[in-house]
Amino acid sequence: MFDLAVFGSLFLTLFVIMDPPGITPIFLALTAGRPGKVQKRMAFQAVCVAGGVITVFGLLGHQILNYLHVSVPALMIAGGLLLLLIALDLLTGKTDEPKQTKDVNVALVPLGMPLLAGPGAIVSVILAVQKAHSVATQVSVWTAILAIHVVLWLVMRYSLVIIRIIKDGGVVLVTRLAGMMLSAIAVQQIINGVTQVIRGS
Repeated sequence: MFDLAVFGSLFLTLFVIMDPPGITPIFLALTAGRPGKVQKRMAFQAVCVAGGVITVFGLLGHQILNYLHVSVPALMIAGGLLLLLIALDLLTGKTDEPKQTKDVNVALVPLGMPLLAGPGAIVSVILAVQKAHSVATQVSVWTAILAIHVVLWLVMRYSLVIIRIIKDGGVVLVTRLAGMMLSAIAVQQIINGVTQVIRGS
């Protein structure tokens, strides 16, 4: 009642797209300055939000997109633009201003969505669920989805140790690097969306 090939394929795909190692500096940058307990809670919340979004789209993805008359490329472009705005904030240091960020739950947006549950992950899950015609493949697909979210939580949860090592100056550096990485991800996502639009026209 388990298809290891389906599990491995989807898990690796989601690992590349959701990028647990790559999310670490972004998570540290967005949660910098908050107490350790709050950061741990935000890591769990982000994974729960991402898991909830992925689950909803896995079950009802096609229906939701068709009802809203939204194409997958449009979803990718919109997500890329949102990430680009967040990346610009990181690069310009706006996230260093306590009044603007301390009361904002970044576990919901942008961590939970669109960073973790982004268009790429959503589309991959929609296609995987659509192709899973047997009970064994369905179990494998949802097990892979659960497994990648556990990995994401563990990576973010224990990345907090890094803060104790790099101190405040290191956090500023990580924030700028995270902004550069995130802007590159955002631009690539927009390019992918535009490319799909051109191919489909």
